[in-house]
Amino acid sequence: MSNRVTIYDTTLRDGSQTEGISFTVNDKLKIVEKLDQLGVHYIECGWPGSNPKDREIFKLVQNKKLKTAKIAAFGSTRRARIRPEEDTNLKELIRSKAPTVTIFGKTWDLHVTDVIKTTLDENLSMIRDSVEFLKKRKREVFYDAEHFFDGYKSNPDYALRTLLSAQEAKADCIILCDTNGGTLPQDVRRIVAEVKKNISVPLGIHTHNDLDMAVANSIAAVEEGCSQVQGTFNGLGERCGNADLGTIIGILHTKMGRKAIPETQLKNLTDISYFLSEISNVKLADNHPFTGHSAFAHKGGVHIDAVIKNPLAYEHIRPETVGNHRRFITSELAGKMPIVIKAQQMNIAMDKKSKEAKKLLKDLQLKEHSGYQFEAADASFELFMKRSLKQYQPFFKLEGFKVSTEKRFDGRIFAEASIRLSIHGKEKFSAAEGDGPVDALDLALRQALTEVYPGLKDMHLTDYKVRVLDTNEGTAARVRVLIESQDHHDSWTTVGVHENIIEASWEALTDSIEYKLLKDSKK
Repeated sequence: MSNRVTIYDTTLRDGSQTEGISFTVNDKLKIVEKLDQLGVHYIECGWPGSNPKDREIFKLVQNKKLKTAKIAAFGSTRRARIRPEEDTNLKELIRSKAPTVTIFGKTWDLHVTDVIKTTLDENLSMIRDSVEFLKKRKREVFYDAEHFFDGYKSNPDYALRTLLSAQEAKADCIILCDTNGGTLPQDVRRIVAEVKKNISVPLGIHTHNDLDMAVANSIAAVEEGCSQVQGTFNGLGERCGNADLGTIIGILHTKMGRKAIPETQLKNLTDISYFLSEISNVKLADNHPFTGHSAFAHKGGVHIDAVIKNPLAYEHIRPETVGNHRRFITSELAGKMPIVIKAQQMNIAMDKKSKEAKKLLKDLQLKEHSGYQFEAADASFELFMKRSLKQYQPFFKLEGFKVSTEKRFDGRIFAEASIRLSIHGKEKFSAAEGDGPVDALDLALRQALTEVYPGLKDMHLTDYKVRVLDTNEGTAARVRVLIESQDHHDSWTTVGVHENIIEASWEALTDSIEYKLLKDSKK
């Protein structure tokens, strides 16, 4: 058995079917470049017969000089009772000039009789004719056996006959699809093993995540001999999504010793996860395996102590292997260790018994007592440390700001913010309109800073949370604002606390900007 597993990415098609996602042509081109850099073997750019946007991407991608990836076009078998030469979909696949074509066909007898409403024999001919048509035109042809596992459970003899039709027509790979996402790993193992006895063509696996088992099912299929894995990065896809290629690649390389992408590119898994999160505007879950912000975060004092002594105590791999990093979360549960560790990262000698550590812990506890929550605001904690240890030089100084909100006769809420800053001794004024006062402040602040700090264009706010801390105080209560921000490489959270929600938001907002500028200054 070959040690190599071929990665087939369908983020641009299956991933674009995620609710709320609509990739532009330019987005798709950027994703193609990123996936090619990572070392993905196949990039499915879309269905050229379905819409003008996908036709355009195939025209543009022809001019791209890719290092590792092959471009694939997706479509279906010919329609019932017509010749393949007359089928518009098949002609569009050829017209796309993609060197690889993936077509899907029906393997579940229910779909043949109840959905496309044709005979079982005609469906076999549709598969055979379509593969032959594409092979005669010098295309590499992958056959996606749609609903294969459900079809096999219903009628194993017929499901196998559909695969044999594709094999007889010289398909280069046959992909077994769990289209409804309802198959369990033990069934995947059993069925793939049975198929292997009858099919000599290389097999692939394409799973959906409706049982939260798409990754487990993909790994089970690989263990039973499938050599191609199809999926999307970050598990994007319709309904509950597709198999997450980032997690699968991480497992293949770090747990199974199987080659999927170049070893030198493994460290870029976290980077591509955040890139896809940015471009799709879908937040990457903090607890996402391998690449999430909290994937290697430690909070309990016992855990932190153990990881310092030996990271293997609470980490299954080194975070750097996949481009992530270890984090020690600051809270009353963690004691002085996160303070000492953060100081060491700042090249400041400090131990738990030092006066500085004791003072910092006391100051930290006082801030948390007043409502700050550094456990959920790692970026604000780093800035707190640098300011306390006088290791921080502000990137700008606030001279003043004004925010106004107006409700107009048509019901629209209108917010405007004006801000005056000092940047390197030079005064800068800016004003902006926003959907709300915080949005207006954010836009005005960026507008004032971007000319001097262009890297701010790469970041945006991904979440904004407000919590009332003193419910008995009514409208005079203190509020805690948490702001999560993200760029192409990372995400971070900042906190602000005040009786005035605008001031609390300003504190969290400026910490977020300052942290981004601090990160960029280290490059």
